[in-house]
Amino acid sequence: MRKVIFCILWLCVLKASAAVYQWRGPDGQPHYGDRPVPGANTLSLKPGFSYYLVGHIFDGDTVELVDGRRVRLLNVNTPEVETPRKRGEPGGEEAKRRIQTLLKGHRIRLVYDVERRDKYDRTLAHLFTEDGVHINRLLVEEGWAIANIHPPNLKYAKKILAAQAEAEQAGRGIWGMGDYAPQPIETLRRKRLYGWHRLVGEVLQIKAMRKYVRLLFAADLYVVIPKANLTLFPDLDAYVGRRVEVRGWPGRRGRSHSILVRHPDALRILDPAP
Repeated sequence: MRKVIFCILWLCVLKASAAVYQWRGPDGQPHYGDRPVPGANTLSLKPGFSYYLVGHIFDGDTVELVDGRRVRLLNVNTPEVETPRKRGEPGGEEAKRRIQTLLKGHRIRLVYDVERRDKYDRTLAHLFTEDGVHINRLLVEEGWAIANIHPPNLKYAKKILAAQAEAEQAGRGIWGMGDYAPQPIETLRRKRLYGWHRLVGEVLQIKAMRKYVRLLFAADLYVVIPKANLTLFPDLDAYVGRRVEVRGWPGRRGRSHSILVRHPDALRILDPAP
């Protein structure tokens, strides 16, 4: 009997709009259901969310819960803060202070997507406060985080990208900093760039590899797109012969420079179609 009662209550918790009714039958035993009957009492049930306290904030996109779990905010990225092992980036301290303010005095719930953990064994999640504030999206909207969409984790991607478009248009946060202004992609040949950047050049051709496709700006300057993600992109021929802004983290191998792009939002065609 207890098991039946628990199942009824749990199903009604999952169905947020459902009410639970309790009444006593002729035998005097309590009965429960999701439909009203004469003389029934309505039970008040809270949604079945688990909330957690944050014990430590490392930077604008990584926190640690009091239970020891390290949580990486999913599909966003904030500039790095200075540590003995890591170079700080413009806007990093501001992003950290902002998330500290947003989380102060609040518990959070975690909303997961397809992938639960990253390669550093951190929990990947969207953070929501008890009053429904989506921390990931708000940091992007205020300009202290950029959208960093990692397929197949596309939950809330449209909302995060819309928030970024608004912040960029208004010049909020990092979008108003000269450090993040677009640079010619040829800059990579003469200057070592750290962190996230915006680079502009003309795509000359497409080169297919075994697991990746390259958009070549030059033989030594190219974008790398995983073939597994190509269904998210338009026809890559649309980029050839066009000035394109690439958003991402430049890497270097020998004399070649590349930027890994997982989502089409990181590629912006700047000139009108011919």
